[in-house]
Amino acid sequence: MPTDSPKYRAPALDKGLDILELLAKATQPLSIAEISEGVGRSRGEIFRMLQVLEERDYIARPDGGSAYSLTPRLFRLGMEQPPVKNLVETAMPVMHRLAGDIDQSCHLVVPSQEQIVVVARVDPPGETGLVVRVGHRRPMSHSASGYVLLAWQTDDIRERWFRTLLEHEPGLKRNRIDATIKEIRAAGLARIPSQVVDGVTDLSAPIIEGNHAVCAVTIPFLERRGAKVDMDTAARRLTDAAAEISSAISHGAPGAGLA
Repeated sequence: MPTDSPKYRAPALDKGLDILELLAKATQPLSIAEISEGVGRSRGEIFRMLQVLEERDYIARPDGGSAYSLTPRLFRLGMEQPPVKNLVETAMPVMHRLAGDIDQSCHLVVPSQEQIVVVARVDPPGETGLVVRVGHRRPMSHSASGYVLLAWQTDDIRERWFRTLLEHEPGLKRNRIDATIKEIRAAGLARIPSQVVDGVTDLSAPIIEGNHAVCAVTIPFLERRGAKVDMDTAARRLTDAAAEISSAISHGAPGAGLA
């Protein structure tokens, strides 16, 4: 939570934002007691705020239980911002073609503080494949997409991101990440075994605007018997697709990329 003392305070807004930020980082629904402890406020202080946030559909209690989690409402609001909306509109036709060519799913990822978040996806055309849900979050340092986003940043931005990462993961091995980033830059994409699913290799390539990556296109490549496209071919088509999207957003079609 913020520690600086701003000139003006809005206590109710502070409470609501503290709750939303806490739930955004949670990996599972949180009880009132856990929320109270997490935001450093009494149950009485947050009870009415939870009711209002639930009535406005910003939070919900899954399966009618007593614990709270975020709904997709904030995500939908963010997606309506012109830079994100235009980026997704530009990328989706290319991603559909890519998924059809390689018979695998793909998704679009943007940075969000120390995490990455999936803002769009295309399912595989066949009956078998691995898909990642829109809205999925993961620490930047634990994903191929995150490594790609780190790799194609200016030095200043990368240093700022690393400071944020270290605040959340003090034990992070900076030297190891730097070495991986160097290899990814040389290869033009990341090719990293999934930390979540055996038999899946995450292929990820940057979408470049100007001199930095604004997002990444990622294929959770699933090894399958009799597949018509191997991993090397999928990697080449991914980098071609990423280059096509980069060119489109750089030339303003149909809109600009992320700032």
